[in-house]
Amino acid sequence: MSATETPREVRAEAKYVRMSPRKARLVAEHIRGRSIPEARAVLAFTSREAAGALEKVLQSAVSNAEANHGIAEDRLYISHAYVDGGPVMKRWRARARGRVARIRKRTCHITVRLAEKPEVPATVEPVQAAASETAAEKPKRAPARKKTATASKKTASKRPAKKKEAGS
Repeated sequence: MSATETPREVRAEAKYVRMSPRKARLVAEHIRGRSIPEARAVLAFTSREAAGALEKVLQSAVSNAEANHGIAEDRLYISHAYVDGGPVMKRWRARARGRVARIRKRTCHITVRLAEKPEVPATVEPVQAAASETAAEKPKRAPARKKTATASKKTASKRPAKKKEAGS
């Protein structure tokens, strides 16, 4: 793969999921940018209901990548994970004195996009190693000096002088 070529992306969507988009976004933030095994571990130990829905979408995206493009699971990472709002079902509940309260049953569309990790050419590795060696050779700054007792006396003398009485 050349440097100008973009990595292949695979997408999976779950539409009209009967869950609030805000609650699902909280879980989607945890897996964004992670590798597939790491994201699965995070979702397995997340105690929110949205974790189950995101787990299904992630599994679908990985299956799409393996079946349609022949990309192994280990070579993938989550490039985008986002949750859009879907249609809202409106229901009504009777309240006191003839009033009514609106109940909103929200839905969401969950999208997970996976990308293939770019291959690092073998010629780049020695250059990175040399760059890290030069970074290690840079001299460190000297630590800041501690304030001494004489320094604190100097600050005390900078206070404005008291006015002398003119009548004596």
